[in-house]
Amino acid sequence: MQRQVVEYAGVPVGILVPDADRMKFIAVKFHVHDLDERHFDSASDVKAAIRELLDSRKPTYFG
Repeated sequence: MQRQVVEYAGVPVGILVPDADRMKFIAVKFHVHDLDERHFDSASDVKAAIRELLDSRKPTYFG
């Protein structure tokens, strides 16, 4: 496993670094900081977590 940059919507938001047998996410953008230092099995797993996190923060409009 190697370090890899994680991009979301074309913007680098963090890096994945090997940690034991998994990958640890290091956030470099404030809007994904809630995921900082969490462990993931793959880059696609961290991207799904980012998508969930950001979707949960979208404002809800009524009317």
